[in-house]
Order: sequence, then structure tokens, then C-alpha cells
Amino acid sequence: MPVHVASRWFLRSLVVALAVAPMAALAQDAPAPRVFAPGVETVIPVELSPADTTSVHDVVELRAEAGLEWKPEFQTESRTLFNKAAEARFNRELWQLEFGFKPLRMIFIDVPQASGETERKLVWYLVYRVKNTGETLVPSASEVGEMSFAKGEGEAIRYLPHFVLQGHDTAPNGGRIYRAYLDKVIPAAVEPIRLRETPGRKLLGSVAMSAEPIAVGEERWGVAMWENIDPEMDFFSVYARGLTNAYRWTDPPGAYEAGDPPGKGREFAHKTLQLNFWRPGDRFLQHESEVRYGVPVGKADLYGVDEGVAHRWVFR
Repeated sequence: MPVHVASRWFLRSLVVALAVAPMAALAQDAPAPRVFAPGVETVIPVELSPADTTSVHDVVELRAEAGLEWKPEFQTESRTLFNKAAEARFNRELWQLEFGFKPLRMIFIDVPQASGETERKLVWYLVYRVKNTGETLVPSASEVGEMSFAKGEGEAIRYLPHFVLQGHDTAPNGGRIYRAYLDKVIPAAVEPIRLRETPGRKLLGSVAMSAEPIAVGEERWGVAMWENIDPEMDFFSVYARGLTNAYRWTDPPGAYEAGDPPGKGREFAHKTLQLNFWRPGDRFLQHESEVRYGVPVGKADLYGVDEGVAHRWVFR
């Protein structure tokens, strides 16, 4: 082989080797996803209730129109639009994401402020996992009104996380002390939490989690974060909304009048997962090891649950 040809071949090989070597090194250095010990992750399985697929309501937009109420001569009154709008049945296909979570923990983070400075803050956080199992429940009604339910074909779901940490403590006079904290996006905290909790996996904040739909069979890890939590709070729950499309709605009497925009005054309650926790409040020493999942003996009434209930589904 001529010298100049050999030289060119050597140089090309060297360039390829230099380009591939860093990639190979990164692949070797990237940690494998951590396998959690049994009991580290608590999983709330998918439970699709037929009751959540259907609801019965008056169609107030039609019932408010006095001109629609009339007596036909050749058919029963039940066949009129006005009467059909009474106790109408609304059906919908139901889905739910599988939800798993790790223990609620705390971490100190230097959080950037609007002034350009950073402030060291204690961030409470809950690392969680959601999975689209593809399970759905589809209702259908026969000609005589009998309901049946069948499994449907799942599809991609856009998960919109919504977490509220709410206290249940009482004041000395017996009244409730209202404390509620909405999940915050704290970009500076995501990577330190990921390295601590889910090395080898991508960890998403609430905004990033909702950017793309979750495909059937796909799972994602996310983190809910709160700051400025009252350190004297003892009893609290985390309310996680968006895990299912189940909801209820009501039309308060008199809220809608003829001529109003459709749906005026209508109130919605979304099916929400309630996770119960407690800790001995201590303003001077806040530590994650004090946080317990569940309800302490004798305090179930503060959470609105029976004794021993660590989680439940509520509409709120």
C-alpha cells in the first residue's frame, strides 16, 4: 500500500476512534436505573369503577326553557324534549394511570430568587411514578336502559399533574387550621433529587411531565415539590389529581336561568387520590425521618377516614 494511502487510512481511523471513544465512555459511566428494595415504592393499582363511567342529571339548559314544556296530542309527554331532558344519562369511557410513590422526603436547595441571589430553602418532595397500563372501561346501554361495561382499547394519555399538600391540624379552640400548598416548579431542585432518588432515570417536574402524552405501556418518573411548609404542621395529606378522568358535576338550584351561557354555575369535582401522612411538628428540627405514611391512632377523624386508612379516592 502506498505511504500516502496508508497515512490517509490511519488518519481516518484515528478520527473515528476519537469520536467513538467518548461516547463509549459515557455509555459505560451512565449508571443503570436503581432497583428499589421491596417496600420502597408504594403502588396504587388501577381500579376502574363502573359507577364512574356514568351519571344522571337534568339538562338544565333545556329544562329552563318554559316554551319546551307542552302536551302532545298523539304521543306521551315523556317523548317531548323537555321531559327527555329530565334525568338524562351521561356516559364516558374511563381511564386511570397506575401510580407509585416513594417516601415523602426533604432536601435543602439553593433556590434562585428574582433578585438574582439564591436563598437556601428546605424543599419537601414526593417522587412518584405513573404508568399508562392501557386499561379502560367503556359503558353502554341497551334499548331498555340496562347498563353493561366492557374493557376498551387504551390510547396515549396526557397526564396533567396537580398536587396539593394540605394540613389537618386543629387550633386550641378546636377549630381547623387551614394550610394548603400547591406543588411548585423548582428547576434547581430536580437534578439533586434525581441523583438522590432515581439515578439512571429521567425525573420530570410537573410542567415537563405534561409536555407529551404517555403511550400505552410507558411509565415516567416525576417529582412534586413544596417549599415554605409550616414546620409545626403534624397531620397532612397529599392530594394528587389528574390520575383519572373520573369526575362528578352538579347544577346548583337557580344557578342557571334561561338565556344564560350553557353550563353557567355548573360545579365539577375531580376524582383525586388522597395520601395521608403525619409527623411530630418541630419548628427547630425538620427531618424526613419523622414523616410517616398513614394515619396515627386516634386521629383518623382529622383526615376524614376510618382508622388505618393510608390512602383513598375522593372527589374534590
